[in-house]
Amino acid sequence: MDLLRSLEYFHKTVELGSFSGAANALGLTPAAVSKQIGELEKALGTRVFQRSTRNLTLTETGEHLLAQTTGPTAALRQVIDGLVQHKAQPAGTLRVSVAPGFARQHILPLMPAFLTRYPAINLDWSFDNRHVDLVKEGFDAAIGAGIASDSTVVARELVPLRLVTVASPAYLMRMGVPRALADLDKHDCIRLRSATTGRLREWQYIVAGEVVSVPVTGRLVMSDLDAICDCALAGLGLARLGAHHALTHLDSGRLVQVLPELRAPPGAIHVYYAHYRLTPPKVSAFVGYLTESLQASGLLERLQEF
Repeated sequence: MDLLRSLEYFHKTVELGSFSGAANALGLTPAAVSKQIGELEKALGTRVFQRSTRNLTLTETGEHLLAQTTGPTAALRQVIDGLVQHKAQPAGTLRVSVAPGFARQHILPLMPAFLTRYPAINLDWSFDNRHVDLVKEGFDAAIGAGIASDSTVVARELVPLRLVTVASPAYLMRMGVPRALADLDKHDCIRLRSATTGRLREWQYIVAGEVVSVPVTGRLVMSDLDAICDCALAGLGLARLGAHHALTHLDSGRLVQVLPELRAPPGAIHVYYAHYRLTPPKVSAFVGYLTESLQASGLLERLQEF
């Protein structure tokens, strides 16, 4: 444990650039951090930092130690934290990256009951239309679509993703209703630029059992789905949105679905979290609550209509 503590102090010092910065982050004195680093250097038989009155730089040994221990140290700390928390009540700060539109409409309304059930949990959320590196960026979980799962990530499906093509009644009255995919070429199509790749998202449909990408044009490109929805409501063009995003506006008549007979390739919105031998209780509680609450909400049944 002393060696693990020394490595943790070493990594924090590298991250923040000084013993005092590491000490503030760890709730210690600079002398305590310096002493622990000294013990590490004594065990290695060489220095890991070159020290001056103004600068703290890594030695060659320090560079090698950083490269070789970054992943293993974090993994070991997670295992120890998991063991400590395994029998504990869910508690702590839950850092989550969430897709803004879905979270605002369907996740945030569930949080009052969640926080009542788990009073020792605090929420620290980032609203992003991008994929995140859970471990590198320090997130406990993320919620979004199009997640590439691997052995380091657990992905649990929350709801199906059903893309629909929509427009406002005013736009359709002015420009006409598209009756076939070829008609899309005559319309202003509001396109989404991926915040992750910077590329324009294609409009895809299933035709005769095959996935077809349809070239579309338009004067508006947005990187945010809420903005695209607002543009469609304002009568600025056709939009491609998740049914969960457009559902309220479709029910009210402010948006109308076009080409309803042509479905998009199936997808899903997932909650995903890092694969640990022991998942922290706060994460298990959050994932279980979301799954349970969304199943009870009736949203899954509504989305199956599209």
